[in-house]
Amino acid sequence: MSENYDCSKCPAYCCSVYGRVRVTNRDLKRLAKHFQVTESTARRRFTKIYDGERILRQKKDSIFSESCMFLNPVTRQCTIYEARPEVCREFPDAQRCAYYDLLQFEREQQGDETVVPLVQIAFRDEIEAARRKRAGKR
Repeated sequence: MSENYDCSKCPAYCCSVYGRVRVTNRDLKRLAKHFQVTESTARRRFTKIYDGERILRQKKDSIFSESCMFLNPVTRQCTIYEARPEVCREFPDAQRCAYYDLLQFEREQQGDETVVPLVQIAFRDEIEAARRKRAGKR
């Protein structure tokens, strides 16, 4: 935890707005050990392949359309914190968290400590595919 942000006051943007949480072989080993299953079982239960990349599965979410399958929907905290993937361990990789800054700004502007601004992340390949699709309809 940084002095510049407090994850406990966030609705878990980092676990919800990214559709692709990369999972390495080392992450699979950590998940398998945590759940006391084989790596093959962990791979099948907790991950999928998206565009050639192994990622964590997601589930429906009450705030965002989907979130990480390991996000507790009530507490908005990670249920596998000690076994979480490396990319989650490294986030945010800066002194500040942009999501927390946005959250604090919006709550201050709205005068409401419970407001949750909705954020959607779009990856470049998804944006280009949508543009090509729209251009084809004209």
